[in-house]
Amino acid sequence: MKHFTVAIIGSGPSGASTAFYLGKQGINTVIIEKETLPRYKTCGGGFVNRGKKNMPFDISEVVEREFCQVDTYFNNHEKCYYSNKEEPIITMIMRDAFDNLIVNKAKEFGVTLLEDHKLISIDFTDDKSILKTSQGDISADFIIASDGVLSPTAKMAGYKNDTRNLIPALEYEVEVSTEDFERLSKTVRFDIDAVPYGYAWCFPKKNHLSLGVLTTKKGKINLKEYYKKYLETLGIKEIVKEDAHGFQIPLAPRTDGFVKNNVFLIGDAAGFAEPITAEGISNAILSGKYVAEAIIESNLDLKIAEKLYLEKLNIKLLPELKSGAFLSKFFYHNNPVRKYLLNKYGQYFNNIMVDILHGDRPFPTNVSEKLKNKIKEKIF
Repeated sequence: MKHFTVAIIGSGPSGASTAFYLGKQGINTVIIEKETLPRYKTCGGGFVNRGKKNMPFDISEVVEREFCQVDTYFNNHEKCYYSNKEEPIITMIMRDAFDNLIVNKAKEFGVTLLEDHKLISIDFTDDKSILKTSQGDISADFIIASDGVLSPTAKMAGYKNDTRNLIPALEYEVEVSTEDFERLSKTVRFDIDAVPYGYAWCFPKKNHLSLGVLTTKKGKINLKEYYKKYLETLGIKEIVKEDAHGFQIPLAPRTDGFVKNNVFLIGDAAGFAEPITAEGISNAILSGKYVAEAIIESNLDLKIAEKLYLEKLNIKLLPELKSGAFLSKFFYHNNPVRKYLLNKYGQYFNNIMVDILHGDRPFPTNVSEKLKNKIKEKIF
């Protein structure tokens, strides 16, 4: 049976980034991937600059387009705010090529990739764990659950009650007429309120559009109907080709911890998507870096690694998510308080958000209790 120091389940941005950092330090690491790379992955594919600038290598070979302007519409076009930067705010990628790039960079440092290996079960023992896969067993000292929002690995580790506030989303890869593509491919566009308690997006890729809709409110909702309305909003008259993909996004981190036995949760498995925009790539990569650093700095001591990982999460990432969760409730409630603030300070707040996405200012983690209470009085 082959033994690895670290076994990473899933080859998305979080898992592949973890492998890259571990491999760079010479730690014996394997990525267990149930599919064959490159594979399509449902995702809007908008990689914000605050995440991109933290990448440890150049990603230009997989960039589809880059945008220095973001257009944000509110209240069905009642308000629109434009924000510009000299450097790109959002970089468009396709996840199959992007994920594969990170994996290949990790392999350059000796990381092993096991494709077509579906994880079936984990047998936890005192000193190591046995991972049963569809193509045989391996053993590992550390296990990283980076297998996305559904995360079978988390369930195998003992996580039962899901506390991540999963929201529904629909994403479409759409080929449109040359005329429509030319018109819609000049900027990134968000339409807040195109869906109740949510938004729609238009992300131009190299030769097609990634369009999507999501809602932050639980309950029955026909996202397909809102997508059709969004096509009308965009003025798209002809669909040449259209591929639909449904998925879920976690808008809150787990409340029952991020480490069980020797399994560390990162990315969507942990619930680290940014709650206001629902962008998950940046924090997925960041959490991968944190867990790799924790394992390296612990000198491969499980208890110390767990302590270090939680400390790293609590410095920046978890406080940001807590503030973001509160602010998103305000952001997506179309009420008099929000309307007043948008009318008076809309462009200012929009610029702040773009500054955060661009990495020019930190995400606010000190939202005052006084402000919270005032807004809550108006909303609830």
